Amino acid sequence: MNRISEITKRDVLDLFRSGLDMTVLWETERVRYNYFGRLEEIEFLKRLYNLKEMPGSNKRYQNAEEDIWQHTVNNDDYPFCWVFEDERFQLKDGNDESYLRFICEIFHPAVRDEKGYWKEFLGELNKLLQKDGYEIYPAKKISQRDVYSWRIYESDENIKFVPFSERNRKVIKERRLSLTIPRKTRYQIYQHFERFNEIHQMTAENGWNYNSSTIEGVMNDIREFYIPKCFNEQGQYVEADNLKSFVISSSPHCVIDAIEFFEKYNEDTGFEAGVNTIFKLNDVPLELQSGKVENTLSIQIEDSALMLIQEAGLKELLQEAARYYNNGNLKIAVEKLWDAFERLKTYYSPTLDKKKSVGRIIDDMSNDNAHFKELFDKEFLDLTKIGNDFMIRHHETTKINIEDERHHEYFYKRCLSLVSVAIQFLDSNRINN
Repeated sequence: MNRISEITKRDVLDLFRSGLDMTVLWETERVRYNYFGRLEEIEFLKRLYNLKEMPGSNKRYQNAEEDIWQHTVNNDDYPFCWVFEDERFQLKDGNDESYLRFICEIFHPAVRDEKGYWKEFLGELNKLLQKDGYEIYPAKKISQRDVYSWRIYESDENIKFVPFSERNRKVIKERRLSLTIPRKTRYQIYQHFERFNEIHQMTAENGWNYNSSTIEGVMNDIREFYIPKCFNEQGQYVEADNLKSFVISSSPHCVIDAIEFFEKYNEDTGFEAGVNTIFKLNDVPLELQSGKVENTLSIQIEDSALMLIQEAGLKELLQEAARYYNNGNLKIAVEKLWDAFERLKTYYSPTLDKKKSVGRIIDDMSNDNAHFKELFDKEFLDLTKIGNDFMIRHHETTKINIEDERHHEYFYKRCLSLVSVAIQFLDSNRINN
């Protein structure tokens, strides 16, 4: 794909070349950050490219590695950020996948300079990339440090935050989402709230300023969606007049609401890590990430697996399928997932045609084991037949209609099972093949 415009790429280059204006001790200061972080420039590039297999800039050098060493180490006569405009690296005129892979590597824990302004530069880069429909996000951790990948940007602009219980109202009502949070865990969560409870200056509608604690703010936020209730000592379900009673004695879905709202006031603190530690210590299969609590037993593809996909269209379809499924729209979720399945088949195109591309995927998945090769080959054929016979992607009257949502559920989980395994075997270097 080529969504990232020439303008955005120029702005990114200017950011690294010219630096970023920041307020430091009440004064504006221009700060800079090397794209290769704490590594030598050539060391960074070797993490992404086989420089010995790439040509030099002229016949004096056998390969790009000799060429780059000569001009960045021995003579040091290349301009800063030269790589962004060097045609060999396809950052200026190449596809989005190549460009985003390069950007993500800048912020890898093994590369980035933890003492530098990498977080500020990441924030500015995201502002630029989001204009073209992408964002860099933390997909997994290494040694408790975020490893970043890219995904399709879904703007939250002008969209009001919706808490867990409201986002999942349909599946909760249908009893398809069952959660338990023990009382001991609830006390630990509330104690965690108290540690991060702060006083904030607020402005009323009449313009008057007043002070409000985080705990008070969370209760007010909840009231915008529903009346917070809890069980009293007599076992009656009554309106809660304080957050502690609400957390200790309400439904587990409401406890998650309180956590998500509390996190909105503490985005730049250790609040998220503390909540996740409580979940792990008590074997609660939940995780707070980027302001939302998710079930770690979810059937959806994990971010760490999505980051292996180096093709924007496939990644976008999988994100859309997951979003529709989580919102309870199983019919559209199945359609999007089957679209993703068909796009997966062409992952190695145009280097390979569709049939050979599927063959390579199956070969990689089977690890040269004939039994697994036969198994995966049959599953690819079966899912293709299902997509052709049933009213999933095609809506002709000759197709078999799917009237029961439980059948949509079956199709979704079956297709996702194959796709989620297949993407783990994809060659992340396909874009350079």
